[in-house]
Amino acid sequence: MTFLYIDPGTGSMLFSIVIGAAATLFFLAKAAWLKAKLFLSGSRGKDAVLRDASYKPYVIYSEGKSYWNTFKPVCDEFEARKIPLSFLTSSKDDPCFDQGYQFVKAEFIGEGNAAFARLNMLSAGVLLSTTPGLNVYQWKRSRNVKHYAHVLHMSNDATTYRLFGLDYYDAVLLTGDYQKTDLRYLEKARGISEKNLVTVGCAYLDVLAQKMSGVPDEESHPFTVLVSPSWGDVGVLKRYGEKLLDPLSKTGWRIIVRPHPQSKKSEADMLERLEARYKDCPNVEWDYERDNIYSLKKADIMISDFSGIIFDYTFLRDKPVMYVKAGMNLMPYDAYDLPNHGENLWQFETLKKIGLELDESQFENIKNVIQNASDSESLAAGRKRSKEEAWMHIGQAGKNIADYMIKTVEEQNKDTQKETA
Repeated sequence: MTFLYIDPGTGSMLFSIVIGAAATLFFLAKAAWLKAKLFLSGSRGKDAVLRDASYKPYVIYSEGKSYWNTFKPVCDEFEARKIPLSFLTSSKDDPCFDQGYQFVKAEFIGEGNAAFARLNMLSAGVLLSTTPGLNVYQWKRSRNVKHYAHVLHMSNDATTYRLFGLDYYDAVLLTGDYQKTDLRYLEKARGISEKNLVTVGCAYLDVLAQKMSGVPDEESHPFTVLVSPSWGDVGVLKRYGEKLLDPLSKTGWRIIVRPHPQSKKSEADMLERLEARYKDCPNVEWDYERDNIYSLKKADIMISDFSGIIFDYTFLRDKPVMYVKAGMNLMPYDAYDLPNHGENLWQFETLKKIGLELDESQFENIKNVIQNASDSESLAAGRKRSKEEAWMHIGQAGKNIADYMIKTVEEQNKDTQKETA
């Protein structure tokens, strides 16, 4: 018996071809049917809008429940305004299902290719998502979706997605004005159309701030170090592991290790090894909770690398961080196409102003290093300035995003009425 092997790249390409062909036939057939229906009904004028029954004016796509904090303020806003919103998710247990909404309708559409197949044939006025790579891999722009809007789920640079991550969106909704400069540079350098770049604020930080305010302080609080890295070869855990955790575990302080969510999938063996190594250390805890606020609330200092959680901690707790310079390879990311290949990214320059660099040579003496790491007026000023730059419109992101979606569809309706008048 002969078995045929198709490598993942070829499989992705074949899937894209099949979906593209299916989508084309689907839309041609649908357009022909609508035109025939319009002709037979004798409809004319501004009310003769060619929209199929599956059309939804407002749609959100969430690739996983970890993005709920970004979408919740938007869903709450549509619910409060009594405006129907379609929430498509790739998580069967997405928190949206448990909200008791009347106007926000949640639907599980499968994962991976199953979800993309549905999205590629969607009919909508505006689709909001945090997922990069639109029109690059399996997720293609649907002919019947008029406007794609990407909302950032991080307050750091918008160019740290994989190459071409945002190129084919119609709009990017930003957390701070500073993110516009690099996106405009890439548009000109690549010769692509300008997107709507609208600063709306940071929805997930709004949610975390509200949640954290409800977390009570500990009655007996031990000095706590939070190790919260990114994942991959340049992440603190993957790169240093025992070299960092051994001396930390010997300090007697409470050490909370919060691995990046992707580590659980991509670096499970490493995590199992480290957890086994420290299973008898009562002061070493592992945090896999979806929300990071409980660890952030407990931490007196954070050790990280280039992870965006540095800014969550800084903005929500107003405390300095210690970072291990990771030497991140930006070649696979949009930032590599910026001047100096992204070496001067906002997040890299800002980290120097809000954090204290920790060198590997200091690990063995880390207790003294941390004890002598004092806050300063310059670090406090850096935190204040970076928060003002990266987290604008605090508490208003949900409203601003909903306003943008509604305004976009209203403008579409006006254009349609002009065309059919």
